[in-house]
Amino acid sequence: MSSDFEAYEQDFGTVTAEITNKIGRIPKLSGEEKTQLVLNVDKQLEEVRELLEQMDLEVREIPIQSRAMYNSRLKSYKQEVEKLEKDFKRSRIAYSDEVRNELLGDDASSSESQRAHLLDNTEKLERSSRRLEAGYQIAVETASPISILENPQGAAPIAETLPYPIVTFTGKLKKIKEIILFSSK
Repeated sequence: MSSDFEAYEQDFGTVTAEITNKIGRIPKLSGEEKTQLVLNVDKQLEEVRELLEQMDLEVREIPIQSRAMYNSRLKSYKQEVEKLEKDFKRSRIAYSDEVRNELLGDDASSSESQRAHLLDNTEKLERSSRRLEAGYQIAVETASPISILENPQGAAPIAETLPYPIVTFTGKLKKIKEIILFSSK
């Protein structure tokens, strides 16, 4: 019985070595060739899983006193297959250096144009920030509409600093004040 287990171990070693080799080649390929290799590795992984099942059945038939040793070997083989499956997953989505450079644009002129574009945008952002700060400063310096409504005579100095003329009607301002206060409730 242990001879069958050892035969399965040899098959396992051979197939996993082939899988490891093919997994290493997958990222370097593209198109139909890559698809065929992926399908081939997938089939071989299925074959390895079947070998593990056969080994598991053999271990169950081995006498109890030597079963622990075979169980530990089987466990390490299962871990190896899990690692192979993870590597296979990564290799299917991995890109070769050539494809990565094509996607990322590895040339120096592109980098310099991106840098110049970034500097231009930074300058625009700074100009916009300065305009916003100036607008905020004007808003802080001018009184709020409620304070003008509460004290219309105090609005005259503010009205003189504004770039547009303001006509004040004190009679109507009281009515406007009431409307604003009523609508804000």
